[in-house]
Amino acid sequence: QVQVVESGGGLVQPGGSLRLSCEFSGSFSFGAMAWYRQTPGKQRELVAHITSGSSANYTDSVKGRFTISGDNGKNTGYLQMNSLRPEETGVYYCNVQAKKWMGWGWGPFINYWGQGTQVTVSS
Repeated sequence: QVQVVESGGGLVQPGGSLRLSCEFSGSFSFGAMAWYRQTPGKQRELVAHITSGSSANYTDSVKGRFTISGDNGKNTGYLQMNSLRPEETGVYYCNVQAKKWMGWGWGPFINYWGQGTQVTVSS
């Protein structure tokens, strides 16, 4: 089993910054990591995605303000969020795609989710 734990959320003023962390543990082969957010009244949306080869993609609204990164040695990923806006208030979730050794070979990639961390952007 892969455990995923987010941290770093909190209250920040508009225009401020936060860095979210995503720690994942277990015996697995890492494939990719993504950050999603669920804002009030909206469906969960993909914010940023990074592959094991460090190829990153972002939703248009955060380009130039958010940066996703990973530290394979620490099994930790990050989302640096700058110039935060009130409408970005919500719960941020880390998603890790990983595969496990089955004894006879690698299994399929499976999505693992954390419990989420609350981000509130308000003055």
